Amino acid sequence: QGHVLAYGLTSEVKSGMTLEETLDEIKRQDAVSCAAHPFAVTNGIREMASLCDLIESFNSNNIDHFSNIVAESFAKHKNKPSIAGSDSHIAQTIGRCINSVESEKDLDNILQSMRQGKLKIIKANYTSKEEVYKHAYYILSSSKELILGYTLKHHPNAHWAAKWALDSYTMNPERRFWRALGAFTLYLTKRASKKVNVNGHNPQVFEKRSWRTLIYMSLVP
Repeated sequence: QGHVLAYGLTSEVKSGMTLEETLDEIKRQDAVSCAAHPFAVTNGIREMASLCDLIESFNSNNIDHFSNIVAESFAKHKNKPSIAGSDSHIAQTIGRCINSVESEKDLDNILQSMRQGKLKIIKANYTSKEEVYKHAYYILSSSKELILGYTLKHHPNAHWAAKWALDSYTMNPERRFWRALGAFTLYLTKRASKKVNVNGHNPQVFEKRSWRTLIYMSLVP
């Protein structure tokens, strides 16, 4: 359904549960839940973010900007505490966002202060385009076998093409073709986010994750 962060867990939260079940388990462990990039093009829980203790109102990787604008407005409307997130998958973006918590220096007090909204966003900067490309390389190279396995199972006729593309990209991500494709993808992402988050297009297009539909929606005026 989307990404949720949890602070203060004492044991593993099982995968495969619904959002509500996951939040119940986080609460059972007396931990703090946070809706990560709730209005992002992928993996956001959107309005269900109101069920969490905190809302990530700024995410460094939401370089479409619209996702963060809507998240900040939503958090204020629901009177929910906000934090900023670096969402770092590469070393260069660690610390891109910084939050402070008004609390004593022990875990229980920190978690309680987070629930009470005693938080302040100290630093909130966007990821650069170059860092977005490096992030994409990390995701695709580390998930290569998973992607190929999924393609072979669900789209066997396209497996050879997917393998060629992934092999070519991971061997030389700096090629002009891949850079151009990356820039075009960022352009489409921004248009898709604007259509859903600003113009009121049905957000189910994000949930279904049909790239054909997303591309069509992004290109059509």
